Amino acid sequence: MATRGRPRTFDPDTALRQALDLFWERGYEGTSLNDLAQAMGIASASIYACFGSKEDLFRKVMALYGTTSGEPPRRALREQPTARAAIHAMLRATADEITRPDTPHYCMLILAAPTGAVENHAVREFLAGLRRDMHTTIKDRLARGVTDGDLIAPPAGLDAIARFYTTVVQGLSIQARDGAGRTELEAVITCAMAAWDTLTSVPSHQVH
Repeated sequence: MATRGRPRTFDPDTALRQALDLFWERGYEGTSLNDLAQAMGIASASIYACFGSKEDLFRKVMALYGTTSGEPPRRALREQPTARAAIHAMLRATADEITRPDTPHYCMLILAAPTGAVENHAVREFLAGLRRDMHTTIKDRLARGVTDGDLIAPPAGLDAIARFYTTVVQGLSIQARDGAGRTELEAVITCAMAAWDTLTSVPSHQVH
């Protein structure tokens, strides 16, 4: 029985993973369509047919990244029983992911973004939106801690504390890219968690 059309000669899932590896290594602007075709082992026309434009492919790559390397920190936030434990586990999971020996030492959300060309504005905004979502996810976990009763609504405000720990996550990625190892990152995490008690403590005159 004949099949309709010409069957694909490549596995889309494998090709997408190859595209992820290349974008992760070179960033969005540093990766050309020819580079992608070579890395994925398929013609540019096949990339367009299966994935769309370079930007479309990058968006699909980032979705894959979110469900693979990006998932452990989010899972830590969801599954730890208290807000403090969730933040600590999220930072440690982040450090684990960005110091793996088989992948580039940084988070794609932070450092794969294009920097200059006007035509890449949509990609910059796309990545900025994903980073804002990280901040929102952390803030929501802090709010859950208040609801659960393991965190008293802090004077500093949940938004400020969430922004602080989002900044720590982003800073860990830059430190790892510049050569910091897992031990050095753990020292940063220790300092960040030492700040927790100060950020979340309620002044004694407010305690009844």
